[in-house]
Formats: sequence, structure tokens, C-alpha cells
Amino acid sequence: MKIGIIREGKNPPDKRAPFSPEQLRILGEKYEGKLQFYVESSPIRGFSDEEYNQAGVEVLEDISGCDVLFGVKEVPIDQLIPNKTYFFFSHTIKKQPYNRKLLQAVLEKNIRLIDYEVLTDETGNRVVAFGRWAGVVGAYNAFWTYGQKTDLFNIKRAHECFDLKELKAELQKIQLPPVRIILTGTGRVGKGAKEILDSMEIREVSPEEFLNQYFEEPVYVQLDVGDYNRRKTDGGFDKAEFYENPSLYESHFSKFAELGEILIGAVYWDPRAPQLFQLQEISSPDFSISVIADITCDINGYIPTTLRPSTIASPVFDVDRDSTQEIPAFGKQNSISMMAIDNLPCELPREATQDFGSQLSEWIIPALLEENSAILERATIARDGDLTLEYMYLIDYVNGDE
Repeated sequence: MKIGIIREGKNPPDKRAPFSPEQLRILGEKYEGKLQFYVESSPIRGFSDEEYNQAGVEVLEDISGCDVLFGVKEVPIDQLIPNKTYFFFSHTIKKQPYNRKLLQAVLEKNIRLIDYEVLTDETGNRVVAFGRWAGVVGAYNAFWTYGQKTDLFNIKRAHECFDLKELKAELQKIQLPPVRIILTGTGRVGKGAKEILDSMEIREVSPEEFLNQYFEEPVYVQLDVGDYNRRKTDGGFDKAEFYENPSLYESHFSKFAELGEILIGAVYWDPRAPQLFQLQEISSPDFSISVIADITCDINGYIPTTLRPSTIASPVFDVDRDSTQEIPAFGKQNSISMMAIDNLPCELPREATQDFGSQLSEWIIPALLEENSAILERATIARDGDLTLEYMYLIDYVNGDE
């Protein structure tokens, strides 16, 4: 089986790769005679063509001879090669309208599409993700944004740091006022963001302390879904019920928004679940949040001020509190500054690649050699020109009926 690592084609360009040169060298030796690995030449990848060559991995201009193709972000439609198996983040399973044509093209070109986002073990836990690195970079960017907005300090952009060690060293230069920080999410992304907050030695407090105590130092609270969602009928909360039927719940986040100044959003959002707050709430004098780092970046979703994704080149836009419309970054003192980069791990591409590649090496490469791998079947969205049974709910989305 010939496995190819494709050049990232989406704009803005993404420097991550599924595997590092050393990981491909080790895999090539481990599966010699069964799997062959090739890399499509790329001028922007975090690891250079030369580094792959030095690891003994052949770099090609034309990768169409490979059977299985691994990428990271969505593959541009004109670059999809018919009759291949592709692995990438397709961003279609939530019926994202901007990728409808991509899924249509996958079906037309008879491609087997395996989406990283739904590669899970038998208990339903994801086995490959860039989540930690999204959390790390997203939290760092929250402080970069806060420094720019308040003019209190100036640190390097994350992508200007060579590695995580330098990124954390930059944060040590900061002296924060007694600001209150809200972190939502306790999964991989939330843990990555927490890693940054803890490296800065910011004191963590409970939700009750956050709401009821006075602090003369910066503090943060990490909120789980039960801390700001309640059942509409009686104000209660049942986690299993919430995940099964989130439409029965409503947000009561406003009490946190009255006190917090920085919000770091790291929650996987189900579109059936309530939004964290309503867009019209931001005009209230009681809404104190002025900087939001939306790491998960669901457009008009869980954080309604995420009007669009931002980019590494232009990381922040502001939302005017009165009009709720986008205005230039840091354009008004009283506006909300939004950091909503949708490819955050790309700012630390080498470490993010190594982490992701180790997960793929453990879970996915062995599965490719199984006759009917359950882990791959569960994540196969399309095959033989049709949606698979589990993803047949996307049929109206594909047909443009919704």
C-alpha cells in the first residue's frame, strides 16, 4: 500500500503535516514490505522537503500514484484525485454550508473520505486531534490580544516563537492587572488552554469564588457545561440528558459575563445546544467581557460574536457593542476584540505535527492493514460515490435542500 502525505492547498496555507520526517522513517522501517510512504513537495510545510529526504522518505511532485492520501485541512476541490482514500478534516459533519461543494465533489469523484474528527475508539473517544495545541496557542493569543487592546504589554505573536518553550517564556514577561479570566471547556482543547494559564501561575478559583469573592490578583475559572447551562423547566442539570437533548437547556452564563474580562472558549459545540450568550446582550453595561479567544471557532455558533474566522496574518477583528457589526481590530475602546483563528495549531507546526503523527502511528496506520477496521469504518463519511449509512443524515445537505 502506497501512502502519500499531500501538500496543503487551502488558503491561508497551513504549515502542519500529518507526520514528521522521523515518524515516517520509523513507520517505513516498521512496516517494510507492507506500506510505502511518500511526501508531496511543499514550500510551506513546517518540515522541509530536505528534512524528509534526509529521513529517507521520497519527496514527489506528483503523488497520484499513492493509494491513501493524508492531509490536514480541507483539500481544494480541483486538487482532489478520483478513486482515492483521503484522510483530512472535512468540516462537513455539522452540515457546514461552506463545504457542501467539497462533499459533493468527494461523492462525484468516488473518493473514500475518512474524517479525523470522527476517528474514535470503541467508547466514542476521539483518538487523533490537534486539540491540545489549539488550546495552547489560543490561550496565548488571548493574552496577546489583551495586551494589544489595553496597551499594557506587547509580546511576540505565537507563530514568531520557535517552540512551546519560547512561547511560555514570552508569557513570563507579562504583568497582569487583577483581571478575571473565564475558560470554558474541559476536554483536550480546554486542557491545552489551562496548561498556558497554569504556566503563567494565574490562580485558579471555583465558579462560586469567581462569582462571590473580590480579588487583588488575576484569577481564572474553568467552567464545565453544567456551570452555565440549566434545564428550562426547573433549572436543574443532568449531564447525560444535556448531551442527549441539549435543546431542553438554556444558558445562564450572564452572571459570569458580568465579572469576566477575558473569555477563552474551548468547548465542542452541538448546534442544538444553547449559545453561551445572545448577541444583543453585548450592548448591556453588565456585559464586561472585552476580549474573546474563540478557539473552537464555530461561526455564529456557541459564541455569537464569532462572525467569521480570523487568520494568522490578521488575527483579530472587533465587534461593536451597539450595532453588533464587525469593525476594525482595536477600533473602539468599548468594543469586543475577537480572536477566532481556525487553524491555531499551525502557529506551532512542528510540535503539533509530531503530536498528531504519534496518534496516527498508534491508532490509524495499524488499522490500514486490517481487512475491515472498525475504527476506520466509523469515520468513513463517503465511499463508492455515496454516503455511508452512519452519515446518511447529510443527504439533504449534499443535495442542497438545507
